[in-house]
Amino acid sequence: MKKLFFVILIAVISSSVFGAASVYANEKPGLQLNVNAKSAVLLEPSTGKILLEQNADERLAPASVTKVMTMYIIYEALEQGRISLEDIVTVSEHASKMGGSQIFLEPAERQTVRDLLKSVVIASANDASVALAEFISGSEESFVDLMNRTAADMGLKDTQFRNSCGLDADGHYMSARDIAVLTMELINKYPQVFEYSTIWMDSIVHKTARGESEFGLTNTNKLIKWYNGATGLKTGSTGKALYCLSGTAARDNMSLVAVVLASPTPQIRFQEVMKLFDYGFANYKLVTGDEAGQLMGTVAVSKGGAESVPIKTGNRVSAVVPKGAGGQVEAKPAIFDCVEAPVAAGQKLGEIVYFFDGTEIGTSDVIAANDISRASFGDMVRRMPKLWFE
Repeated sequence: MKKLFFVILIAVISSSVFGAASVYANEKPGLQLNVNAKSAVLLEPSTGKILLEQNADERLAPASVTKVMTMYIIYEALEQGRISLEDIVTVSEHASKMGGSQIFLEPAERQTVRDLLKSVVIASANDASVALAEFISGSEESFVDLMNRTAADMGLKDTQFRNSCGLDADGHYMSARDIAVLTMELINKYPQVFEYSTIWMDSIVHKTARGESEFGLTNTNKLIKWYNGATGLKTGSTGKALYCLSGTAARDNMSLVAVVLASPTPQIRFQEVMKLFDYGFANYKLVTGDEAGQLMGTVAVSKGGAESVPIKTGNRVSAVVPKGAGGQVEAKPAIFDCVEAPVAAGQKLGEIVYFFDGTEIGTSDVIAANDISRASFGDMVRRMPKLWFE
């Protein structure tokens, strides 16, 4: 029988500020910013909460910020084992003719996925982006179809791709909100992107019929040098898009994503993202509940091969609050007192609901830490003396 046992004791997790951005979503402490760009968004990526926005849903040319989606799909293909970093890519005529920001790949040149990916993330190389798109999907057109399907799956309603690198094209657009959400998805799911996005300078080796030559890579994101805590991520500029940036930074246990589209100059683009970061770090803080996977005791098991199953937190609750807000966090666990075998690892056996000043701010599942099979005849025989005594 699965009966909920409500723990009488309310655990006080912290006397410090702990709240969800949903509680404070409309409270913008401090100065209201006017960003020198057509569109802007500031987002906290562990909660997905927008801390500031300006014309966030207008469909605009994103230039090479497009490559955030290209990178997402590359890392997804790596995770799924469809490609590996050591795979060799043969550069096509089409990829070699991209122009714009590039590493000057030649037709039939052979490069590793690793060096092409590094060139995309650090140097925003259009030719490397297209070479990887063709390697993953067979053609850039097929890869663009995959980009658009992925955008739809993420719920990006103001996004449409026509190419994999961000060159101006009719019908190629994104909104600042969609870029912020996409950037959040990339860094949350594939934080290994920071291994490359935080590199200031590096190099690759061109390998052609004429021999080998070294080619230097310099990060197009000047925030890596200019801003304390900058971790990435992607710049972009074209005649139509003007100057764009999806930046990421982390300080004091909180990360931020700041997006600006259509800034008038490259310098202003970086200044406005830094201003957004300063606003976020000065006015907000991130607080969290228990670590995911933290053991919390046991739940009794009826008719099981073991008499109890260890339980743990299934997810971590994070919340954004304005700095200076006061209050106390309470955690109210509600956990099964007994569960009937079999029990599967990950099976939900209760939950912890977190409150701040009486307002619910998040819920963490409590799950079984391992499998428990049904008791065998031998298990029951061994337990008979104990059951008889009880």
